[in-house]
Amino acid sequence: MGLALDHLVVAASELEQGRAALAARLGVPLQAGGRHAAMGTHNALLGLGGETYLELIAIDPQAPAPGRARWFGLDRPGLQAELAHGPRLLHWVARCDDLEAALARCPWPAGEILAMERGAYRWRIAVPVDGGLPLGGVAPTLLEWRGAQPAAALARSGCALHRLELRHPDAAWLRGVLRELGLQGPVDLVEASGAALVAELETPRGRVRLA
Repeated sequence: MGLALDHLVVAASELEQGRAALAARLGVPLQAGGRHAAMGTHNALLGLGGETYLELIAIDPQAPAPGRARWFGLDRPGLQAELAHGPRLLHWVARCDDLEAALARCPWPAGEILAMERGAYRWRIAVPVDGGLPLGGVAPTLLEWRGAQPAAALARSGCALHRLELRHPDAAWLRGVLRELGLQGPVDLVEASGAALVAELETPRGRVRLA
């Protein structure tokens, strides 16, 4: 039932502006993704080597509002106010082979299982009813791919994830939970006064920190 770090979630107030900002910072363009009709969002992607990638996500202004809160807290005015200053690392997603089994062992409210699709991709994902982030974004959202995973189709970018740092007031507890869930990937837990994430990427512009 092991978990593996699947992708990083970076949010933007507007997708194309976010793509331009990230390309300037990382030294490489993001590839076009697609639309998530059920959530009213769209994305762009960047391969980070192997089966890991970066997802830039934003509310799709051409899509009708979904009948529920959007994932990753994108509906929250406070977050949108922050994103007006530029894209930011928001969250991370872990994949598993048995979503129900993984959720049964999660000590935090992970949400309801939704069946999702984007183009040729199909997956099941746990999303809280209020669209919030588990443990403020430090605990992963869990998903189970049904078929191909996007990383395999992404061009080599010259970027790689060096390290994902999770900061939490009880880092030892969270480390133990993730170990019990069988997490694989370059993830470090750090004791801190509040919840936060920092990703270090190797890029054509050198090592870049997203926080």
